[in-house]
Formats: sequence, structure tokens, C-alpha cells
Amino acid sequence: MRRRHLLAGLASVGVLGGAGAVATGGVPNALGGEEAPEPIEPVTLDTVDAPGSRDGEVTIPAPDRPTFVDFFGTWCPPCAEQMPALAAAHDRIGDEVLFVSVTTEPVGGAVSEETIVDWWTKHGGDWLVAADVTAALAARLNVGKYPSARAIDASGRVRWATSGTHTAEEFVEGIRRAIDR
Repeated sequence: MRRRHLLAGLASVGVLGGAGAVATGGVPNALGGEEAPEPIEPVTLDTVDAPGSRDGEVTIPAPDRPTFVDFFGTWCPPCAEQMPALAAAHDRIGDEVLFVSVTTEPVGGAVSEETIVDWWTKHGGDWLVAADVTAALAARLNVGKYPSARAIDASGRVRWATSGTHTAEEFVEGIRRAIDR
């Protein structure tokens, strides 16, 4: 009787795992798959006029160009902790990708643009920063934790997805996965 329960449990795990792969469009990176076999639908976000950034808009993923996007929050201590590693990765990668950090905070509403600029300046940000106030991009990229990062190839496919803090080397290795495609 117990053997039958064990086999039924294992079969259930297999069915649920397969259903998860179908629902998300692929096998997770940790299992040897790719994050998204289909290109991500682009989202246009307002940018923030901050050091290294500019006022205007940015489309993510960038058309026909690899894109690296870091999701952060001004309320998130690990996001602040990893800013030096992001800066070092940005310095090493240069213009090989569109390098952008994105906040899902309600910029222009409950959170002023000045708050974002002050945080950005305090933590040494010196690249493009944008606001995803509707969280449309975060939803398309399945962002659930902060900080999170995605490296997207020139065809719009996610090639590296991660959450938590990382070293500059880890960021560069992840970004290279999108560049080398």
C-alpha cells in the first residue's frame, strides 16, 4: 500500500512539474532549461533624470540589442548593498548591452522622482534608471523578489534570471549569456 502511495506521489510531482513547464513556457534555468523560449513583449517605461540616466522613455527589452535589467526598490537594503557590484558590472560590460535599473515604486505618486534620484545618487548609480509604475515589465519577467535581474538577448529572450544579491563577476557572467546568443 505504501509503495502505491509513493508511486502516486512521484507521478503527481511529474505531472505538476510538466504542467509548470507548459504554463511558464519552459524549463527553469536551474534545471538546464531557458527562462523563456518565446521573446518577451516589449514594455516602454518612463526614465528618471538621475546621474547616468536621462529624462524620457526606454523600451525593454531593447529592439535588436541585448538588455540587462536590474529590479530594485529604495526600501530594499539588499538592493542598496549590491549597487557597487552593479556599477562594476556596468563598467566592465560598457555599451555591449542596454543596462538599466528599474523600480516598480509609484514614482510621481506616493514616491517622488526626487526620492529615486536621491537614492540613486547616494548609492552610486550611473546608468539608465526607469520606473515601472504599473509593474507590467516586472510581471512579464516574473519578478517576485528584490533585487532581481534579467539578461535578455537581442531577440528578446531571457537568457539569465536571478534574484538576490550578486557579485560583479556573477552579473557579467549572466549578461554574457545574453550577449553570446
